[in-house]
Amino acid sequence: MIDVEPERFEQMVSEALDGLPDDLGALMSNVAVTVEHGAGRPGLLGLYQGVPLTRRTTTYAGALPDRITIYRRAICRICDSDDEVAAQVRRTVVHEVGHHFGIGDARLRQLGW
Repeated sequence: MIDVEPERFEQMVSEALDGLPDDLGALMSNVAVTVEHGAGRPGLLGLYQGVPLTRRTTTYAGALPDRITIYRRAICRICDSDDEVAAQVRRTVVHEVGHHFGIGDARLRQLGW
């Protein structure tokens, strides 16, 4: 286990988001990415809550933003170095963004995310 400072962890999340392909980032709509500095729900490194883009219809209007939460302590708990945390943050961010695009867990795992 490693303890990454909250500010550094948030920077890792920002870097992971900035590392998304520009075309993909431009397609993201009405979604907020936050960091939870606690452990979060057992077994989760990240969580997507909302209506995936593939399920939005013409009636989707005025909705609160979807939310992607990245759990700092949960990720730090399974990593032994700063580099491992950064890599896991990237994997988790990409995984949760995949949910925003309507991709399920099974397919994301097949793709290595």
